[in-house]
Amino acid sequence: MLKKNSIILFATTFSGIFFNNFAEATVLNNSHKEVIDHVWQIVYRDFLDSSGKFQKSNWIELRKEFLSKTYSDKNEAYDAIRNMLSKLDDSYTRFLEPKEFNQMRIDTSGELTGVGIQIVKDKESDDLIIVSPIQGTPAYDAGIKARDKILSIDDISTKGMFIEDAVKLIRGERGTKVKLEILRGSKSFFKVLSREKIEIKTVFSKTNQTKNGLLIGYVRIKQFNANASKETRDAIKDLEKKQVAGYVLDLRSNPGGLLESSIDISRHFINKGVIVSTLSKDGLKEIKRGNGQALTNKPLVVLVNEGSASASEIVSGAIKDNKRGKLVGKKTFGKGLVQSMRTLVDGSGLTVTVAKYLTPNGTDINKSGIVPDIDVKMNINPILQREIGTRKDRQYKAGEKELINIIKVKNQISKYNPETTNLNAFLKINKGNKVFSLN
Repeated sequence: MLKKNSIILFATTFSGIFFNNFAEATVLNNSHKEVIDHVWQIVYRDFLDSSGKFQKSNWIELRKEFLSKTYSDKNEAYDAIRNMLSKLDDSYTRFLEPKEFNQMRIDTSGELTGVGIQIVKDKESDDLIIVSPIQGTPAYDAGIKARDKILSIDDISTKGMFIEDAVKLIRGERGTKVKLEILRGSKSFFKVLSREKIEIKTVFSKTNQTKNGLLIGYVRIKQFNANASKETRDAIKDLEKKQVAGYVLDLRSNPGGLLESSIDISRHFINKGVIVSTLSKDGLKEIKRGNGQALTNKPLVVLVNEGSASASEIVSGAIKDNKRGKLVGKKTFGKGLVQSMRTLVDGSGLTVTVAKYLTPNGTDINKSGIVPDIDVKMNINPILQREIGTRKDRQYKAGEKELINIIKVKNQISKYNPETTNLNAFLKINKGNKVFSLN
């Protein structure tokens, strides 16, 4: 459930207390103010403002305002922190109480507890929006979709509700139920979901045989957690032994995860070239490239949709811009911001936006998403889980068709002998197979 409670790419660090040069450290008279000031200091030093509205002078005044008050207990301090962070106009920078923070760390390790959704708060509409249901979870099985809005939780309206409060209501003991009121388009409806502890395998792989006998390696990545890179590596190595002719990489409804995981997985397919570049608030640019250790150079198609976000967009953007493969499906979610997860002095936590990322071509996809090479809608009628990644899956079918075309062209080029073959005839025959797009 709620791996990030918003779409988050973590660059995980631990942070102690620090103070800035603009003033000497304030003597804090209780631990509640210490936590408030710790959050303030992190934002002051590291926050990347994507809205253009953040002013350090205003933030300094806020510190004086919040530290001048008295807080009788931690709940008052936590409410003050949330109020302070609401001034940032960034739904991805948020505070987590100790239990929530611990759960988030568990989530990124590959174990999920709850109903299996990630949510984000839309700053303009104030809506709680579902980024994506996680495959194999109660939410997914109940038909919850990306972009669904949560109107109420157990009959409590979500209007004006903090994400943290929504998390508290949705989470609960295993086996208990939660009722969500969902708005999809102009229609609202209720879904009653069972809370479960879910241990999901991050990567699923298999071989599919085409009608003309080609073996296709199908790899579906559900999340970019700590296990994803190794599981993907193992899957590719196994499929290489089976001598597949090409790959369909399925990143649909994958809400993202760890930044390093997305880079490592990109390197499994991309031998050389830029994977992603990140820009900090100070304009410092860090570029990640292929490391010359790709596991395969075989033809590749990537499936994406509206629920492909964050780390999924890093991988798909790298593959598209490096012309390593083709993207098939629908435009991705559009989340191009990087968060760092920080431990606070009392065991609570903060996720703070520290950078934005650009695709290899320098494209900032935040809020705009990545447009696939081939636009294909999903099936009008829902398909069974076991039918995902088969020819009953409309987007997969289109992806497999494109992959077959690429494989055919590659094989024809490899057989071409300039001393014995008529080049003009070859180009004329293969014009329809996009021979000129293979660089």
